[in-house]
Amino acid sequence: MTTFENASVFGAVHLGHIVIETNRFTDWRRFGTDAVGMHHDDLDTGLMRFRLDDRECRFLLRRGPAEDVVATGWHVDDHATFEQIEARVRAHGVPVVEGTAEEARTRGVERLLRFPGPKGIAQEICATPAVSPEPLRMLASGWVTGDFGLGHVAITTAKPALTHGYFTTVFDARLTDYIDETISGVKLRIRFLRVNERHHSVAVAAVRGLPIDPVRTRVQHLNIQTATLDDLARSYERVHELGFDMALSVGQHTNDRELSYYARTPSGFEWEVGWNPVVIDESTWEPSTHRGISVWGHRPVGRTIIDKLDQFRFGARSLARPERTVPALSGAGVPDDRAPAPR
Repeated sequence: MTTFENASVFGAVHLGHIVIETNRFTDWRRFGTDAVGMHHDDLDTGLMRFRLDDRECRFLLRRGPAEDVVATGWHVDDHATFEQIEARVRAHGVPVVEGTAEEARTRGVERLLRFPGPKGIAQEICATPAVSPEPLRMLASGWVTGDFGLGHVAITTAKPALTHGYFTTVFDARLTDYIDETISGVKLRIRFLRVNERHHSVAVAAVRGLPIDPVRTRVQHLNIQTATLDDLARSYERVHELGFDMALSVGQHTNDRELSYYARTPSGFEWEVGWNPVVIDESTWEPSTHRGISVWGHRPVGRTIIDKLDQFRFGARSLARPERTVPALSGAGVPDDRAPAPR
């Protein structure tokens, strides 16, 4: 690659929007607006959006059968960064598609480019997000976004090194830390990757020693960050009162120290609402390995033996269907033997 393509884009990339395909619009409207507390806009019968701040779109829901995240959008600081990432992807021989004017409009951006990503999740880069003149109408007092982006996305994979390599190649992602955890006898390793000062914008979880993926959906969970502890507590209460499934109770993570809970969305993947994670100081941060996901809490809620059997069933099925990767953008991957010593 040229010097232009090699220059780091770290810090100029922010998780900007998420595209979800679902046919459960009524349930999603109640979940996003009445339970979580986001601002909601209907575009037409096949599209709706949620807002967290002055940006026109943070979550775009379109009608379709996937019941899953189908694209993640990365907002970049300027057109030069946009063109740098585009040149980088093209230099690796990966096809890119320019978004239509209508696609850019529904995402609330001026420029949109799409290319393949891990697990079949399209990656979109966007420039010049639109600011909405409409005041927010939502139950939460506010959400932490800005230079940190909207939150993070977590995926499970049978190919963690390639997934890590992908985000390093495309966005110059940096390893923040690892978590080793054993759940129901299954050993997991989770990598946390950042593209700016947010502790992580991508979490990559894998079963150690087994090339399986135990989760049906492309994403395991999405995360957004409340402005206040009161917002977190009130949304937790609303999720219960409205009858949505709670996946994990309130708890605190070992690595980013975020206080959070996990609800189950109408599409089946989980939605983490968190508060007050640590902010990375690039001048002093050193990656480490943590034992266990939580300091306290995050207990499974209402999980039955049937749920556990379903997880094993999905894991077994994943052996028969090759996971979609983008080898040209994944390099040689980042092997586990680079893992730092535990704290």
